[in-house]
Amino acid sequence: MSEYSSLLYERDARIATITLNRPERFNAINDEMPGEIRAAVERAEADPEVHVIVVRGAGKGFCGGYDLVEYAETEGEIPGSQDMPWDPMIDFAFMERNTQDFMSLWRAHKPTIARVHGAAAAGGSDIALCCDFVIMAEDARIGYPPARVWGVPTPSMWVHRLGPQQAKRMMMTGELIDGREAVRIGLALETVPEDKLDSAVERLAGRLSGVPRNQLMMTKMVVNQAVEAQGLSNTQRFATIFDGIARHSPEGLWFRKRAQEVGFKQAVKERDSGDPIAEGVSKRPHTRGAKSSGKG
Repeated sequence: MSEYSSLLYERDARIATITLNRPERFNAINDEMPGEIRAAVERAEADPEVHVIVVRGAGKGFCGGYDLVEYAETEGEIPGSQDMPWDPMIDFAFMERNTQDFMSLWRAHKPTIARVHGAAAAGGSDIALCCDFVIMAEDARIGYPPARVWGVPTPSMWVHRLGPQQAKRMMMTGELIDGREAVRIGLALETVPEDKLDSAVERLAGRLSGVPRNQLMMTKMVVNQAVEAQGLSNTQRFATIFDGIARHSPEGLWFRKRAQEVGFKQAVKERDSGDPIAEGVSKRPHTRGAKSSGKG
């Protein structure tokens, strides 16, 4: 378990469990976590005893997104926010690497299950939706609030899981929905009270773990190729480029300035309030009622 700085890895019989382990920061994604997720998945892939991979979060929730409080509040050039004029390909290379690290959960030949409690927000929803199955506590929340401004979900699994109408709803509104709604629209497989969440995950993982590894691999490949034939790689390429643009648009640049003025949490509260987000605001000072946004 000491091999990783941001997560824990353990195996019990045929089930490997990856636990995002930064509970003091709501398991927020730091520089190390994406690569460590990929390394842990590859470890499970290489273990002939493992049939199923479960991803969960330590502490109060699954994952609250990228750890951007210090980034957003820091002046000067930082990863994901360059001084202008900016080089979009530098940004693309940075975020594309993270996206492919998360997608190791999708590409794994063994089935992956996201166990979601608390919240899987922003980048946390990216990790959960790269898994084959999502099982949520009824009061857990999932969504991508930064899609309101300052972000585009780079794995972009929303449309491939939900279809265009519900994907547009989730991405354009930035709503966080609970487990019941996630199941209703087909985003999650099952939702249960949180005290029954472990049992629900164990039930599915146990059922899958009884299937031969080669059979699991073949059936997963059949389904994945159908999604990939829909243009998944191109969707992710566009999304990753647009994610960088969103952070360097007039509104994106202004949000970071706003976070430096009032703090990241207050800027995010303004973003999520539902009030109109002012356009072209990077060139003029904040005024009362001109709410802005953030990425978490």
